[in-house]
Amino acid sequence: MKLQRKNRLRATALGALAVSGALVLTACGSDDNSGDTSATGGAKTKAASNVKCDGAKGQLRASGSSAQKNAMDLWVKEYMAACSGVEINYNSSSSGEGIVAFNQGTVGFAGSDSALKPEEVADSKKICKSGQGINLPMVGGPIAVGFHLEGVDSLTLDAPTLAKIFDTKIKKWNDEAIAKLNPDAKLPDKAIQPFHRSEDSGTTQNLGKYLGAAAPKDWKYEAEKKWPAPGGQAASGSSGVATQVKQVDGAIGYFELSYATSQQISTVDIDTGGSAPVKASSENASKAIAAAKVKGTGKDLALDLDYTTKADGAYPLVLVTYEVVCDTGNKADTLGTVKSFLTYTASADGQKLLTEAGYAPIPEEINAKVRETVAGLS
Repeated sequence: MKLQRKNRLRATALGALAVSGALVLTACGSDDNSGDTSATGGAKTKAASNVKCDGAKGQLRASGSSAQKNAMDLWVKEYMAACSGVEINYNSSSSGEGIVAFNQGTVGFAGSDSALKPEEVADSKKICKSGQGINLPMVGGPIAVGFHLEGVDSLTLDAPTLAKIFDTKIKKWNDEAIAKLNPDAKLPDKAIQPFHRSEDSGTTQNLGKYLGAAAPKDWKYEAEKKWPAPGGQAASGSSGVATQVKQVDGAIGYFELSYATSQQISTVDIDTGGSAPVKASSENASKAIAAAKVKGTGKDLALDLDYTTKADGAYPLVLVTYEVVCDTGNKADTLGTVKSFLTYTASADGQKLLTEAGYAPIPEEINAKVRETVAGLS
């Protein structure tokens, strides 16, 4: 679109990050900020009358998790509508790339679907001169397992079967293990085409954590950001995996629920061993995330998630996206904007927008700690 090109040129003139796929929005608004776009799954935003712009100024660059892109679209629109003259540039790339950018000092904060590793915390101390990088849980939500199988609209799978599918041990849709879980489905004798992320991804790592915890006999790989299993096909970003699943008959892949919703992709119900299979939904993911415990120390709020829950209605395949910031030693020219923007995203208004976009809000007990920590950033 001409307007999109104009916005990118304007951002470049201001010194914005010239990276393909970057989210560059300006306070004057554009058609991209309509609140009814494919990126946000048609969610309508509300007036952000409670945004506090104190200390915010200029441009703030951030990058990382593509899982939270649709949430960032909404947040950035609302925030910049309220804070005239402030520009937020969020480059939706991947969790791994976001952490690299943060530890190189090129962004004010990074989005990551996995908490910082010890070596990443050590690297952050070079940028956070008097402190270190910390994890602030900001976005929760289900990792949907989307599928495209002509003639089949509903599908139930359990963790062992999913593990064997993504490890290419189960190769046909009419395999006995799938048929046993779906006795009423007319499963075709068709090859399964599993898709995974091509780049380092926190979504991949969270899928690995779930499969490793819920199906340890069938998923022997370490939970890492890089896809570990042989076979399958790769696509870039959650949007790339979703696009392939949408287009390819016989495909299966994983991505955040908002991508399935916006592209009308069927999603797998997960048999957890509870009373009934559980659908991927914000409400059901919230039930699982509500049981999360803070495992981080000091100001770090990294969470411990229970991927093996059998609680009724709790969807176990979830992720939490963290905003990674310096606890102390933030750059003076962006500190005010970082605190102002993250105060909004962690507010009741900011968290309310998550459900509309297919995400799950962070539990209030944890979110209160996030707001307290953001207020103390220096």
